Amino acid sequence: MNFPVNRPRRLRRTETLRKLVQETRLHPADFIYPVFVSELVTKPEPIKSMPGVSNLPVSSVSAAAREAHQLGIQCVLLFGTPSKKDATGSESLKKDGVIQRAVHEIKSAVPDILVATDVCLCEYTDHGHCGIVRNNDVDNDVTLDVLSRQALSHAEAGADIVAPSDMMDGRVGAIREALDANGFEQTAIMSYSAKYCSAFYGPFREAVGSAPKFGDRKTYQMDPPNAREALREIEMDLVEGADIVMVKPALAYLDIIRQARDCFDVTLAAYNVSGEYAMVKQAAASGIAEEKRLTLEILTSIKRAGADIIITYHALDAAKWLQEQ
Repeated sequence: MNFPVNRPRRLRRTETLRKLVQETRLHPADFIYPVFVSELVTKPEPIKSMPGVSNLPVSSVSAAAREAHQLGIQCVLLFGTPSKKDATGSESLKKDGVIQRAVHEIKSAVPDILVATDVCLCEYTDHGHCGIVRNNDVDNDVTLDVLSRQALSHAEAGADIVAPSDMMDGRVGAIREALDANGFEQTAIMSYSAKYCSAFYGPFREAVGSAPKFGDRKTYQMDPPNAREALREIEMDLVEGADIVMVKPALAYLDIIRQARDCFDVTLAAYNVSGEYAMVKQAAASGIAEEKRLTLEILTSIKRAGADIIITYHALDAAKWLQEQ
């Protein structure tokens, strides 16, 4: 209204000025780095649909954690693939299971990095669903007991954070009760509170072999058109004892992240998921986008929307790029 007195371009004139007035700043400490650990491999095995990401044997996870920590990343999130699967995901409960051993390996080698663990059954069941199946449907309440025991086993192995991703009703409260009853009051819960039934999960399902063998996950993961329901889910998890709440996916749900930030004064995570990662890699490989600029722009948008924590497969590259700036 007051041009030429007011000229917003004055503060865009140089890189130094732009940095001085920058409203949103990314830092490697904002990131959680997802790590796939598998009993099916004896050396790092690249995941075809996720260039730059591999399934790792337990013997390689400490090196991945160390690299992340040296770049300023404070936490890794572990996903496990067992050598065999069954209808109840029993391998997920073993003290010497793939995740339990990976947690111990990392905490022994890189004690200062935080270890979060995915708590779910989809990687461990032969049917690929996130819970115990009864009469062709996932039985919510029966699943809670298994998830609680799985989370407890992760805490016993040394996990700092357990992250239930199953979307069963009441699982945060059940896990909190199990942890507290066994002396793990300090183990944090990062809940996948608003996890949508999204088309962006395809590469992840390839990585861990978790695609459902029948049906889909629409009865337990959220319906993409719904926004108010996400706030209800987040509120329920907070009441049950969640320490960190999450929106997943991130890029297509920036509006949900923003609404969650406006409604809840708590630590908020967002998951920049495998399909979002793969699209960036495809765009860069085809020459239609510059990978560094596109990646940092996307990650900045997620933080600008309100996320405190960004779970992203770009974490290592983004941390390196940020150090160069």
